[in-house]
Amino acid sequence: MIYLPRAMNHVAKAVSLSALDTAKSSHSKGIPFNKPFVTGNELVYLTRLVDEGEIGSDGRYTLACARLLKERFQLPDTLMVPSATAALEMAATLCGLNEGDEAIMPSFTFTSTANAVVLRGAKPVFVDIRPDTLNIDERLVEQHITSRTKAIFPVHYGGVSCEMDTLMYIARRHRLLLVEDAAQAVNARYKGAACGSIGDLGAYSFHGTKDYSCGEGGALCINSPGLIKRAEVLRDKGTDRARFLRAEVDKYTWSGVGSSYVPSELSSAYLLAQLEMMDVIKAMRQRVYERYREMLAPFEARELLALPQVPPECETNFHMFYVLLPSQDSRDKLLAHFRQDRIQACFHYVPLHLSPMGRCLGYSPGDFPRTEDLSGRLIRLPFFAELTEEDQLAVTESLARFFFKVRHIPSRRMPQRAAG
Repeated sequence: MIYLPRAMNHVAKAVSLSALDTAKSSHSKGIPFNKPFVTGNELVYLTRLVDEGEIGSDGRYTLACARLLKERFQLPDTLMVPSATAALEMAATLCGLNEGDEAIMPSFTFTSTANAVVLRGAKPVFVDIRPDTLNIDERLVEQHITSRTKAIFPVHYGGVSCEMDTLMYIARRHRLLLVEDAAQAVNARYKGAACGSIGDLGAYSFHGTKDYSCGEGGALCINSPGLIKRAEVLRDKGTDRARFLRAEVDKYTWSGVGSSYVPSELSSAYLLAQLEMMDVIKAMRQRVYERYREMLAPFEARELLALPQVPPECETNFHMFYVLLPSQDSRDKLLAHFRQDRIQACFHYVPLHLSPMGRCLGYSPGDFPRTEDLSGRLIRLPFFAELTEEDQLAVTESLARFFFKVRHIPSRRMPQRAAG
C-alpha cells in the first residue's frame, strides 16, 4: 500500500501499486485531458444521411436538434449554428451593437465573447469575477454601466450559472439586453431554469471539448420573441428562407443584413445522437465529478488545494473539474509534475485584459486582481464521461507524491476564496 497521510486514509484504501499500474497502463500515452463520448448512433445517423443524399443545411437532423433543445429547455426558439462563436456574433448583431457602444463581460472568458463585440465596432468592458464560482461578480456590474452600454454578456464558467436574478434586474433597470454565454453550460440550470433560457439570448457550444459534441457546432437560444425573425434573416445570408421552408412565402429574397450561420446536416446528424443521450452522458460525468470530490477532499481539508464550489441555487452539468493551488508557482510546478507522470492537465483562460488585444483596449495588469489571482492558480484535471476510477486514482496518487516531495509549496495557507 502506498503511504498517504492519515487524513487521506479513505483514499488510500483503493490505491495500491497494482491499481496504479493498471491506471498507468490504461492509456498507452498517459491519461488524456479529454475524450469525446460516442453514443453509438452517430454512425447510424451519418450513414442514413449519406444514403439519402440530403447533406445541405436545415434538413431533418438540424431541425430535430433545434426542436429537442427548444422543448427540453423551454426556449421560445432555437437556431442551430456552426459554433458558439457564431451564436455570440449573431447575438452581438441582434443587440444592435455599433461603433462606440459598450458591452459588459468578465475578463475571465474565451476570446469569442469579446470578439463578437469587437467585430461590431463596440468595446468589451471587463468586470472582475466572484471568488467562489469564478463567474462575473454581479455586485460590480452596475458601476461599469455608462450611457454607451448596450448589453451584458455573463459567462457561465465551468457549467455553473451566474447569479442571474441580479443580472436580469440590472439589465431591465438600465434597459440593456442580456446575452448568456452558456457555451460550457448546456444542460445546467439556475433555480430550475436552463442556462441559456434566462437572458434575451443565449449561446451554446457543441465543440469537441464540450459535454455534448459534434466537433464544431452551436446553437443560439432566442428568448425574446421580438428577435426571432431578425435572427432567422441574419442567420441565412440576409434572406427570408426560413419563412420559405415553412411555406409562409412562395419564394425567398434578400430581406436584411445577414451572413451564413447555418450548420451542415453532417454535424447535426452526429449531434442529434449526442443530444438524445444527454441524461446518460450527464450521469456518467456526474460519477466522475463526485469521485474527484471524494478523492480530493482530504487535500482540501489540509489546505493543499481548493475544490470547485456550486451555489445551492445552481445545478451544474459537470462540465469540468478544476482545483486551485495556493500560488501560481505551485500551479506551474504541479503542471510540470503531471507532465512527467503523463497526466494531461492544463490551466485555463489567460485573462483577456492581460492579452495584447486587452492592452490595446486600454487595460493593464492589476485592473482585476481576483481574475488575475484565480486564473493563475487554476488547474483543470482530466475529465470526460468515460474517465475510469483507476485513472482518477492515478491522478490522486500523483498529487500526493507531488505535495509530499516538495513540502515547501503547500506549507502556505490557501487564500480565502470567500473574501469579497
